[in-house]
Amino acid sequence: MSETLFEPVIRLGVTGLSRAGKTVFITALVANLLDRGRMPALTGAAQIRAAFLRPQPDDTVPRFDYESHLAALTGPSPHWPEGTRAVSELRISFRIAPSGLLGGLRGMRTVHLDIVDYPGEWLLDLGLMEQDFASWSAGTLARLPSRPGAAAFLDLLAATDLAAPHDETRARALAQAFTEHLTLARAAGWSDCSPGRFLLPGEMAGSPALTFAPVPPAPEGYPKGSLGREMARRYEAYKSHVVRPFFRDHFARIDRQVVLVDVLGAIHAGPAALEDLRRSMAGILRAFRPGTAGWLTALLGGHRIGKILFAATKADHLHHEQHARLTAITGALLREARDRADFAGAETLALSIAALRTTTEETLSAEGETLPAVRGRLADGRSVALYAGELPADPAQLLAPARAGAESWLDGDYALMDFIPAAGALRPGEGPPHIRLDRAAEFLIGDKL
Repeated sequence: MSETLFEPVIRLGVTGLSRAGKTVFITALVANLLDRGRMPALTGAAQIRAAFLRPQPDDTVPRFDYESHLAALTGPSPHWPEGTRAVSELRISFRIAPSGLLGGLRGMRTVHLDIVDYPGEWLLDLGLMEQDFASWSAGTLARLPSRPGAAAFLDLLAATDLAAPHDETRARALAQAFTEHLTLARAAGWSDCSPGRFLLPGEMAGSPALTFAPVPPAPEGYPKGSLGREMARRYEAYKSHVVRPFFRDHFARIDRQVVLVDVLGAIHAGPAALEDLRRSMAGILRAFRPGTAGWLTALLGGHRIGKILFAATKADHLHHEQHARLTAITGALLREARDRADFAGAETLALSIAALRTTTEETLSAEGETLPAVRGRLADGRSVALYAGELPADPAQLLAPARAGAESWLDGDYALMDFIPAAGALRPGEGPPHIRLDRAAEFLIGDKL
């Protein structure tokens, strides 16, 4: 009641698949909320008299290691911090001066922002909640042949008698081969690599709940006590003991949501990867509970996601002339999820952002043509210019061939570079450089400031 009526709490979930930039986004957002010199679009910044980090409210959830991540991004030898490997949380509190006609009747007020970070791999599991073992197995096996590492697993599966009595050695062999395939597929740019805990098992490594694999259906069903029946049982145990608790304890308590999407990475990987990303995000976002929670619902602890930001990351790999096209492609890619959220009463916004800007803009000349490019630094110290290719003005020029199963882009190639954070000391009162992080913050929390 105190939080609802006197010290409101905004619980912000930061969501995205692997390599989307969740850790960098949270670190840069917090740094720019503490030092707001680069946040002109955050209209409530003028009323913030103080912003400071507080202990997170959940005693059983690790703290997001903000200080170490910021040192990695802005230290003498800037580098990317390690990605998310477990759930973590950070609270930043604001002391806000009164404003408006009635501002003099009330004193300073406090607003808390709780930021929740969790691995993108675990996010994939939310789509499993609506699937039984047979449907999950059928869908997974149908897409395996075209993916890296699948042949070894499929050969082992074909040589295994699933109707034979359960044998733990065979179960572990199938699970290990399937996990190796998921690891290779993720490294190759595929998005749908679930179950996510197979990639980041943590303390559950080797447990029965993580020792299963998809299997083909049996005409009469697998007999009791068989390996095939045990695979199905462990799949259901995974949903009950891993997926549902994660949804209940963390995901279902979110008020505002950021969905980070590496659209450029998927485009660079090709049409199949882009379509895989579209399907993966559609499945994940079905688990969202968008809408507006009334005051009584909030008072009783109920939560609805009132605002969802769909952010295409790595906008600094493109000249600003192409940012609008990247935003349009992102909106079209996530159209199904946006329509569902809008219908439920949530506010949505698509943006192209770079939580940490690593490049500067310049123009290149090639065969008498001027190309808008960016320049950044690689890990070996070289400074290189990049023209990533021209994104189409119509998103359908990418999404249509991806849906149709095209093997490559007909009209051009799209490039990416592994730029590292730029060196340079931050000026007092300013956070790290970014692209549209202030607009993202305004949309997500501006109304509470």
